[in-house]
Amino acid sequence: MLTTAQHESFAHQGYLLLPGFFDAAVDFAALRAEYEDVLATAARDLAARGLVDDTHADLSFGDRVARLVRASGGELHKYLDITLPQRGVGTETPMHAGPAVFALMRDPRLLDLVEAMIGPEIYSNPTQHVRIKPPARAFDGHDRLANEIATTVWHQDQGTVIPAADATRMLTVFIAVTPATKENGCLLVAPTSHKRGLALHCHNARASFSSQAIPDRLVGEDRLALEMQAGDVLLLDKLTMHASLPNLSDEIRWSVDLRYNPIGQPTGRPWFPGFVARSRAAPERELRDAGEWAGLWAGARRRLTIDPPATFQRWAEDDPGCA
Repeated sequence: MLTTAQHESFAHQGYLLLPGFFDAAVDFAALRAEYEDVLATAARDLAARGLVDDTHADLSFGDRVARLVRASGGELHKYLDITLPQRGVGTETPMHAGPAVFALMRDPRLLDLVEAMIGPEIYSNPTQHVRIKPPARAFDGHDRLANEIATTVWHQDQGTVIPAADATRMLTVFIAVTPATKENGCLLVAPTSHKRGLALHCHNARASFSSQAIPDRLVGEDRLALEMQAGDVLLLDKLTMHASLPNLSDEIRWSVDLRYNPIGQPTGRPWFPGFVARSRAAPERELRDAGEWAGLWAGARRRLTIDPPATFQRWAEDDPGCA
């Protein structure tokens, strides 16, 4: 799947861009159809909850997302994501765990790629997201939503999990469902930053929920915007510093952000369910049923409703290094 030069580039730069890995028109058709249904169901539910006055059923997918995410105060994004929020989980907290997403996570070509990076015993790490970033104009006058939904701050993926996973060989796989350009908010990376080790992350005061970001002074001047076409795949080292640009276009930017690690290594999110995606040694351990995967998340939601962790963050908000 990968050449020696590609392996060497990843080891040196901390990232590897693979253009045209998927055929977006063919390979994402089921995902797009699934999310049309997810959005329609979410709109009806938000209306039933009294959070929106209009379901905007006449709008295109992207425009409908933009209208509903603002009208619902950001609640829509819970329906679209493939993980639970880090706090405030209740028995009715929405999330999406559908068969098209599950199929993408277990796509044999994708697992071949992951196997080339971390070996044949592959665990799907539950630190995962579907990100549908609306245009920044959708948040005019709503700075909180803009900072929580439209912005990805500088961070390292290892910095988003607890220290138990510090030795885990975690690989991030970023899949562009739509084009990601400088105009619509593509990723920024700091090349070779993974060689500097884990950086301090400080409380992001601009967001109302608990999130942490690498102080700008620690990122450095070398920052690269990685534009991608739909179907491109980006691999990231767990220590590579990255962020995103704002979406200044009139369209959504849609990506799927997955992580994998070798079976048996801590995921860093023990409250969330992962699964064996591939095992050459014991293929009977692989999870192949999308319904069973959804059931694992339903069980996690029940447990988190009763016994939530004190925090998902590894640094205290009053860390002296952040002063």
